Amino acid sequence: MSPDVDLTVAKTVRSPLRTALRLDARLFEAAAGWHWPGAERVLPRLSRSANHGVLWFAAAAAIAASRTPRARRAAVRGVASLSLASLAINTIGKRSVRRPRPVLDPVPLGRQLKRQPITTSFPSGHAASAAAFACGVALESPAWGAAVAPVAFSVAMSRVYTGVHFPSDVLAGAALGAGAAFLVRRLVPARTRVVRPARPRADAPALPEGDGLVVVANRASGTADRVRALRDALPKAEIVECAPEEVADELEKAAARARVLGVCGGDGTVNAAAAAALRHGLPLAVLPGGTLNHFAYDLGVEDERLLARAVRNGEAVRVDAGRFVTGETEGLFLNTLSLGVYPELVRERDRWSHRIGGWPAGVLGALRVLRADRHPLEVEVGGERRPLWLLFVGNGVYHRMGLAPGRRTDLADGLLDVRVVHGSRRPALRLLAAAVAGPLTRSPAHAAVQVNRLRLTGVAPGTPLAYDGEVTAVSGEVAVENLPEALTVYRPLRSVR
Repeated sequence: MSPDVDLTVAKTVRSPLRTALRLDARLFEAAAGWHWPGAERVLPRLSRSANHGVLWFAAAAAIAASRTPRARRAAVRGVASLSLASLAINTIGKRSVRRPRPVLDPVPLGRQLKRQPITTSFPSGHAASAAAFACGVALESPAWGAAVAPVAFSVAMSRVYTGVHFPSDVLAGAALGAGAAFLVRRLVPARTRVVRPARPRADAPALPEGDGLVVVANRASGTADRVRALRDALPKAEIVECAPEEVADELEKAAARARVLGVCGGDGTVNAAAAAALRHGLPLAVLPGGTLNHFAYDLGVEDERLLARAVRNGEAVRVDAGRFVTGETEGLFLNTLSLGVYPELVRERDRWSHRIGGWPAGVLGALRVLRADRHPLEVEVGGERRPLWLLFVGNGVYHRMGLAPGRRTDLADGLLDVRVVHGSRRPALRLLAAAVAGPLTRSPAHAAVQVNRLRLTGVAPGTPLAYDGEVTAVSGEVAVENLPEALTVYRPLRSVR
């Protein structure tokens, strides 16, 4: 091919880019000459407030302050999306396309920022952060996303208005930010994307104003705000607030006079309420009021609004329960049961939680347990004696979703989810490997199987067993079984956004 042809091809390839750049410049000049009513006082300040993500961190704090679980998750997802977008912009985006900033001559002086940015123009970091935060919030909570979207749009437009970016810089930044939010959702799916089967539906009384519902609330779980909101939603419901040591007695008294037994507290309190509901043949209404609330969240009940709607309409499902029997001791679990290092972690956490808080105590407990010099648990499974660092039994199969902890999509699958971490000299490495392996059925450190019954023998006296956040001592033989569809629980059968 001749040099003349090469030059012609190069010009042909570059001409669309040149055309796009000229159009971009004309749009910038048109925006500079356009009168934006009322924008001169607002947009430059809004643009400055978004420097270093300050505006979005403040917005996340305001959203989280609403104290609803979905709002807190939306705030966290927004910040995570923003962080990923900022990382991509600063490590790849700005260094890949070194486009100079626009010339400020056509931009009125009153619009211009007092301190001009010195980085390259493409893509817009402010637009990326705005889009990432708004999309991240919306993917978890459409309502909060709708509230944030106008602010995010205004921040993106302010970058053209103040003359620091061309329109294409803003569009590219916004696209990158939205992509970051969807990538975060792929890694950690939103709870609203978890499809929970509506079966098996159960017959439960509809209580339009809550008449016949008796709710026992554990004061130690910090349930005051939720109890107050539930009382407003169901004015004829009876609500009994009590100390932790009084919960069991109050649940028995409530079950004796209630049509529906309600509970507000953490997983341990819900466990006690489920046992009382089973003994008295009552449906259960669960309002999450603890730190983790695994059962309520996997059920799909996150706040008093959802619970009140289900109670008013008589919407309920049947769910499985797990039962363990050792000697003369019998217990119920709705979430998990475990032997090995985890019960020791629970004890360490409870030892420190009242001093430094639940999450810090959990971290401290894990460090102390994993660093201690200990021997693996010895149990007999199927007639074979095995050393184990951890035996986990879930009431229902836990599914790994991206990087998120395991969740149950079906609380009536009739299965126990059994996971074991084999014994060795390095418990920390084994436990970490098992956590990374997730739902894999086989690995050098970890194994998993789904059954409906499990029998352990040869358990040493005084071995701690944890169930739904509570700890008891067991010995000898431990039999675990699934109780299919044992419990009727209120749950809205249609999603609420």
